[in-house]
Amino acid sequence: MTRRQILSLPILALPAAGPPVRAQNKGMASRGVKALPRGKPSGLPFHARFVNTAQSAGLRAPVVFGGIEHSDYILEAMGCGAAFVDYDNDGWMDIVTLTGQRFGNTPKEATIRLYKNNRDGTFTDVTDQSGLRRAAWAFGITVGDYDNDGFDDLFITCWGQNILFHNNGNGTFTDVTEKAGLTHAAKRWGTGCTWIDYDRDGRLDLFVSNYMVFDPDKIPARGKDPGCNYRGVPVNCGPSGLPKEQCALYHNNGDGTFTDVSRQSGISTVKPGYGLTAVAADFDGDGWTDIYVACDTTYSLFFRNNHDGTFTEQALESGIALNEDGQEQSGMGLGIGDFNTDGYLDILKTHFTEDTPALYQNDGKGYFRDMTIQSGLGVETRFVCWGAGMFDLDNDGLPDLFYTTGMVYPEVEPYKTPGVVYRNLGGGRFEELMDQAGPGVTEAHSGRGVAFGDFDNDGDLDILIVNLNEPPSLLRNDMTGTNHWLKVLLVGTKSNRSAIGATVVAGYGGRKQAQAVLAQSSYLSVNDRRLHFGLGQAGTADLEIRWPSGGQERIAGVAADQLVVVREGSGIIRTERFARRQPG
Repeated sequence: MTRRQILSLPILALPAAGPPVRAQNKGMASRGVKALPRGKPSGLPFHARFVNTAQSAGLRAPVVFGGIEHSDYILEAMGCGAAFVDYDNDGWMDIVTLTGQRFGNTPKEATIRLYKNNRDGTFTDVTDQSGLRRAAWAFGITVGDYDNDGFDDLFITCWGQNILFHNNGNGTFTDVTEKAGLTHAAKRWGTGCTWIDYDRDGRLDLFVSNYMVFDPDKIPARGKDPGCNYRGVPVNCGPSGLPKEQCALYHNNGDGTFTDVSRQSGISTVKPGYGLTAVAADFDGDGWTDIYVACDTTYSLFFRNNHDGTFTEQALESGIALNEDGQEQSGMGLGIGDFNTDGYLDILKTHFTEDTPALYQNDGKGYFRDMTIQSGLGVETRFVCWGAGMFDLDNDGLPDLFYTTGMVYPEVEPYKTPGVVYRNLGGGRFEELMDQAGPGVTEAHSGRGVAFGDFDNDGDLDILIVNLNEPPSLLRNDMTGTNHWLKVLLVGTKSNRSAIGATVVAGYGGRKQAQAVLAQSSYLSVNDRRLHFGLGQAGTADLEIRWPSGGQERIAGVAADQLVVVREGSGIIRTERFARRQPG
């Protein structure tokens, strides 16, 4: 089914006012929103063009996750994330894909996978020699150097037992979950997770969000409860009506172990939601890292850092708990960036079908305004939306929006749907691109996690997408035009070595664009840690760096079209020019 055929499908018109409408009686929240009319296309050229190169690049193994023709339980429908990570420190992005299972019939190819970047546009599956081979119901991943030894470690959330893999620095990983004190007695459904140095001691702590208490022996399977249906089709039950589970916070003790500080920090004393993607960033500009959690069918959570080892949940007060109508939405994915280039971190949150995404504009102090309709995002409401990013895809100096889509019910058509690209027109306005972003975007899949990064080191951003029960998509960006760019990689000294929680504001061509070093965003996924700024026609940029330790640095007149590595307190310690790939 083509994108235009999908767009021509009828949509169920439900009332836009009143309480949230459940897509099924015991399902996900949807407001029943009809799409707004599309304006006249701008006609401006879009210099990014995405082509799916997964097959030729060697990413051929399917991401096994639940049933193919139907999902008996919600566990099978939610899918998982992926990560761009330079696990061997060679300067090229490698890939980690997660995995699910199937009830009673899990194929042998279901495993967490590690793909090593061959530096020629291809990857080699090194899962077996890496020590990462593991069959699990895995959902989220966060990447960071928790012991400050110079190599990125992996933490993966699961239904069952979460896993901490320590990077040994020789191409292998060791499961140190028990040794680190991160095992738990009860079976939990971990989803979002992020490294965060919440107390500014230079060590990465760990935040975990949980989706719900899931027991297949206590939850009716598809077809067993007449209240669990979507447009008359029997489907899996949840999340509405199922028990929620609280978030958790673990303090890094500095000796390879962690202590559960959920209660004393105030994290687990908050009424929980159905937590999914978690983001740690300094949203209010006070020098301390906060936590935002996209929650499904319940109001989202914003834990504001109190600077004393505790947090206060303030999503409602901050304007990011609900939509502008005061209604709950099915929060799935989070794109973090600066769409209006005012130097503050904004939020894109994705939702269920018959609803709009939410675009929240930050006032610089961590209070947000819902700009969804004003920005032009109300024209698309047909898809269930997942992994998201707010990145400059065409290097014109204005961050664009991308999110992947896919229905949660294999029994319902269309189950596989295309990606969505909104081009930034400036002035806080966007337009949805139909075919202009390339064939990789218009391919239909049931997508979930998305990671953004420059896997071929050519100065533009590529996109990795998890597709349920199919190989992932690797969308190579075949950029044209003459726009400039700049990449910034931070190395902490007083701060954690990964510099997670840092914010960089780049000034160029009269604009100021903020980006954060994140350990999770999109949908349960991890992006290339090298911050990528499109600069348009500007040949230099001024950098303001706010380190997670609280320190600040300014570096003026940085030349475009290169990677700069900045060590805390030492300025730029290394630069690297990339070879521009020729399209075709």
